[in-house]
Amino acid sequence: MGSSPAGVAMLGANDTDALLDLGFAYSTGTSGYPMDLITAHKWFNLAALAGSSEAQYCRADISDQMSMREIAEAQRQARTWLAGHTAH
Repeated sequence: MGSSPAGVAMLGANDTDALLDLGFAYSTGTSGYPMDLITAHKWFNLAALAGSSEAQYCRADISDQMSMREIAEAQRQARTWLAGHTAH
């Protein structure tokens, strides 16, 4: 995976592959990342917004394992991240 924890801060909102990779890493707890469905949903959501149909599928898949509160938190985190990473 090309996105190290230190490199996450340098990601842009259109880095679809890297965003998708982070979703995979957090959804499975691999590549040095802890398993965290809220964070995985956030990254899949951001990748989906950047145009990844695979991310849309993965986001829907993990949503089945999450509560509405967890999904809402993931969406809030995605909005916060996006606000700090879009060109003004």
